[in-house]
Amino acid sequence: MTQKIVVGLSGGVDSSVTAHLLQQQGYDVVGVFMQNWEDDNNDEYCSIKEDSMDAIAVADLLGIDIELVNFAGQYKDRVFSYFLAEYSAGRTPNPDILCNSEIKFKCFLDYAIELGGAKMATGHYAANRVRPDGRTELIRAADQSKDQTYFLYRLSQAQVSQAVFPLGELQKSQVRVIAEEIGLPNAKKKDSTGICFIGERPFRDFLNRYLPKVPGAMVTPEGRVTGEHMGLMYYTIGQRQGLGIGGEGLPWFVAGKDMDKNELIVVQGHDHPSLLKHDLLALDCSWILGELPAEGRYTAKTRYRQQDAACTLTHVDGGVALHFDEPQWAMTPGQSMVLYQGDVCLGGGIIQ
Repeated sequence: MTQKIVVGLSGGVDSSVTAHLLQQQGYDVVGVFMQNWEDDNNDEYCSIKEDSMDAIAVADLLGIDIELVNFAGQYKDRVFSYFLAEYSAGRTPNPDILCNSEIKFKCFLDYAIELGGAKMATGHYAANRVRPDGRTELIRAADQSKDQTYFLYRLSQAQVSQAVFPLGELQKSQVRVIAEEIGLPNAKKKDSTGICFIGERPFRDFLNRYLPKVPGAMVTPEGRVTGEHMGLMYYTIGQRQGLGIGGEGLPWFVAGKDMDKNELIVVQGHDHPSLLKHDLLALDCSWILGELPAEGRYTAKTRYRQQDAACTLTHVDGGVALHFDEPQWAMTPGQSMVLYQGDVCLGGGIIQ
């Protein structure tokens, strides 16, 4: 009996090639297009209609069934509410990470099982591997420049073991070639960027629709006022653009926030000591193998576009502490620390 796999078809080239590859391997492939946002799906920045049409066109070309499902309510409850709460508290969240664990690998996985799928598949650049003890590890993709394990670190053992990642061994360039060869209508489509529900729209305009802006002073660590900020929620640690501070000398960067005083702390120079730290505390941790890693030596990322950094992990109440060999730049509360052991993604937590 042919095994059924349910593929999340986003309308992009990666998920489309994923469906094709599984079809070539002999699976009974069913596509599912997820609508996770509907507040403003008719404006110029929302691509849901275009993406769904692309997904349908791909399914038609491949000759597979496709279902359109709406998880917008679950997304608002489980992801967007967290997004707003974190910004209100002065932190910088990464909602795409929560979207993976709560929507794509929970709501979608449940739906795939309802459809009779033995497994679910996505176009993420990642891989998984069964250990001798029967548990499943999450592994970095062969294309290091596209590896997305950083965004998948909150997946549980059950989620990782039921997922299939056909692109894990491919380079992005190979995926584009395959798309061209089989005549996919979206073969040349640009990769999506930015937070899924915001897209390419101006971030400040979007956030201002949901949270009140409270302007305040921009100050140096010594207390000198350098200007006025538009609201602490609009800024993140390490930000350089949009500060509007004139004058001579080195460029200005955001180095911190004083929530009690509603002050934005700014410093001059990319390598200012306030932006460089050896230590972090991570709470609200999630570990893919279901257990806290032993104390010892690992590597970690504190942002997606970053090389791994060598560190020492110790256990603390409610989480882990990391001491990096070299100081890390602009570690940001609310963002994620993701821990690795070689090519294995172990999990991670929220930077405090």
